[in-house]
Amino acid sequence: MARPERKGQGRDREESELVEKLVHINRVAKVVKGGRRFGFAALVVVGDGRGRVGFGKGKAREVPEAIRKATEAAKKNMIRVPLREGRTLHHDIRGRHGAGKVLLRTAAAGTGIIAGGPMRAVFEALGVQDVVTKSQGSANPYNMIRATFNALTLQNSPRQIASKRGKKVADIVARRGDIKVAAVNDEGTDAAPEATVAE
Repeated sequence: MARPERKGQGRDREESELVEKLVHINRVAKVVKGGRRFGFAALVVVGDGRGRVGFGKGKAREVPEAIRKATEAAKKNMIRVPLREGRTLHHDIRGRHGAGKVLLRTAAAGTGIIAGGPMRAVFEALGVQDVVTKSQGSANPYNMIRATFNALTLQNSPRQIASKRGKKVADIVARRGDIKVAAVNDEGTDAAPEATVAE
């Protein structure tokens, strides 16, 4: 007989599936009477590989404790990002935070993740397979991560846009075949629409 699931089991399984990426560790020193006291600051990105991602930072006297704190903070601050076909972004977008500026662009299937350092960790954890990015500002990993998250929060799917405007998704996203047929008919040629779409 199958046992009923306990209340916390579903959450435990969900957390075990999360992808954790350590982006940056910074060693900081506090000068005290007896000398220097060292501490560590960690920056971690966490995602489920299916459109949810978050980042967090943690400080502690030891590296593992700093990473644990950062991971806990990242799990609490996860956001959901709409993805096209589950592999890329819906549209190009710019994001910024302080001196950090990033440009995120959609990409064709097979492009891969073209991103440097901190941004690559975000897209791998998010589950994006094809994207082209460019950092146009500060190289500080904290600012780059925040600028990337700023851009991701501005990302909208056609369904979201359609619901805001009170339209259907088909009205927002024109089909490629329909565009070709319309172009041919405007030119006044006698070509059959089926042949045009097949091209």
